[in-house]
Amino acid sequence: MNNDQAAPEVLAALRAAFTVDDGGESALGWDAVRAFEAEHGVELPEPYRSFVAEISDGSFQGPPEYGLVGLAELPCDWGDDGETRDLGRPFPLTEEWAWEEDDGPHEDRDATVEQVFDHGSIVLGTDGCAMNWHLVVTGPHRGHIWHVTDVGAMPFGAEFGHTTSASGFAGWVAHWAAGKDWFDAV
Repeated sequence: MNNDQAAPEVLAALRAAFTVDDGGESALGWDAVRAFEAEHGVELPEPYRSFVAEISDGSFQGPPEYGLVGLAELPCDWGDDGETRDLGRPFPLTEEWAWEEDDGPHEDRDATVEQVFDHGSIVLGTDGCAMNWHLVVTGPHRGHIWHVTDVGAMPFGAEFGHTTSASGFAGWVAHWAAGKDWFDAV
């Protein structure tokens, strides 16, 4: 996974995965992407960065189930206005965590859960019922996709054991485009 440079073949695969959409008309363009990054104090990981600049800023086609939301948007089931989100603060997790099963100190758990939802990631979209997909933009897992639900969070990618696909945005899209179940290694 290369977070700093989008390979031409990766961008070609992303374009192919979204062929029924608008042919790039909804892409933000580089000026808008750079403005978003400056406003939030982050640099988006590749190839997602090039995807929203050149290919599409969201898609009704998917992934996930209810489509890919635009860069500055949140899924319709998010629950609040997202004003507490801080993309510049690191995403707090580096391994799967089922907080519903965690017996640690309650106040520490709640603070970390809030950070999982609000720090260091953009929300790519939802599968409904508060099952959201995040792209980490800040912290040790920068460039990785995480499945964040109301009961816990887990990283996406073969190295984490729940799927057979590559990690990162390109691997996540390729997995979806191949019609695979999200958790095909379980």
